[in-house]
Amino acid sequence: MSSSTPRISLATSVAIVVGSIIGSGLFIRPASMAQQLSSPSLLLLIWVLAGLMSLLGALLFAELGAMMPKTGGLFVHFNHLFGGPTAFLYGWSAFSIINTASVAAIAFVCASYIGQFVPLPECPSDLVQRFALPLPGLGTLYPLKDIGIKAVAIFLVMGFSYINAKSLKAGGRFQQVSAIINFSIIALLSIGLLSAKTGSIANLSTAYSFTDSISLLSGIVAAFTGAFFAYDGWINIVSMAGEIREPQKNIPRSLWWGVAICMGIYILINFSYFYVLPVNVMATSDLVAADAMRLAQGESFALLAGGMIVCCTIGAINANVMATARVTYAMGRDRVLSSWFGRLEEKSGTPKNALMLHGTWTSLLIFSGSFDLLADMYVFITWLVYLLGAIGLFYWRTKEPLRERPYRVKGHPYLTLLFILFSAAYLVATVYKDISLYLENKQPVINSLLALLIVVAGVPLYFFSSKHRSSADKID
Repeated sequence: MSSSTPRISLATSVAIVVGSIIGSGLFIRPASMAQQLSSPSLLLLIWVLAGLMSLLGALLFAELGAMMPKTGGLFVHFNHLFGGPTAFLYGWSAFSIINTASVAAIAFVCASYIGQFVPLPECPSDLVQRFALPLPGLGTLYPLKDIGIKAVAIFLVMGFSYINAKSLKAGGRFQQVSAIINFSIIALLSIGLLSAKTGSIANLSTAYSFTDSISLLSGIVAAFTGAFFAYDGWINIVSMAGEIREPQKNIPRSLWWGVAICMGIYILINFSYFYVLPVNVMATSDLVAADAMRLAQGESFALLAGGMIVCCTIGAINANVMATARVTYAMGRDRVLSSWFGRLEEKSGTPKNALMLHGTWTSLLIFSGSFDLLADMYVFITWLVYLLGAIGLFYWRTKEPLRERPYRVKGHPYLTLLFILFSAAYLVATVYKDISLYLENKQPVINSLLALLIVVAGVPLYFFSSKHRSSADKID
């Protein structure tokens, strides 16, 4: 990227981190988490623990991002650490799931809240079943389910892909304004819920007993998945490192401030939800924020909350669309994929081709999946990548101990090892939980295994693409 390319300030970087994180998870995931783990105190504890682990992960990856601040993020880092094949598989995973399923899930929720104001069409159930797509050994997809919501979500994704392809400044300015709007929305939502006359602190003391340790483990894993989806998105800023002003300083600062701010917001909002909604009522809610405000302040305030949430999730869509195409751009720039993906627009300096490709694939994911499927696949593969990145940090410290590190994560190697062990345990438990729920007919697809299958599909693609480039491992 040339020196004339617009540079992103610290304020915009923090706005991108906050905007990437605060989105659909805050406004829909608490309901599914309550359904899986009907204990308010345990759920609040999981929000705290998930926030701490996300903050630790952000700081670990801040060291990587500050040490090699290039657009493409982990794709560049993984190539330097593990070589071309691993970097390619990460890039494929980022394109096929991580950076597209996340946007698809956020757009899905935004469109669901838009459905409060505009009646969206639905396909008859027999038609949905007729055009179901079976996946042998993994479950069944229903592309025509929630077709109206999916159409709106696709429109949003393609619209913001076009905006960000036209101008980096336009996307950045929109994100700064969006971040301010988001804070205002969160503050108003919290005040509206905590001032409810019908609220009760007793809702947080609801006790729930699990029939066995397996159901408890399943509930905890599902709750962590929901919380991780809500917290995720902070890694986006690492992928934009080459476009950030003073990246060695501003990447760690933006990650620290962005994740810490979101952690405080999430704990406050979930406390507010429980103050208004008993956990058994929350578990049955489709749009938890609107339902909580309806009970707290009435129907008109519920509609107002829905409108504010639409604005908030639109900001999240923009932030994620802005950042996520950079990995695919880096792969094209270094000719790991076709150089067409690595082209920059001369006037705007944006990776237009990569952005529009991401928008198209994201639209296909929206059409084929459901919110739960998209969110679960995204979280599983993302934490698999985080595990590999933390292992890479260990490896990098050993391989290049004298390399200049503008930012060093404190507590290494102990905190790094804690993150690695936690990530590994979470991934194993997730696969176990998914298979158990599928065998009990409580989940239509084994989400984690489907995600792994998509990642593995990148292996033959790597060997095919390696025949069409002269230097498979030269990615700098």
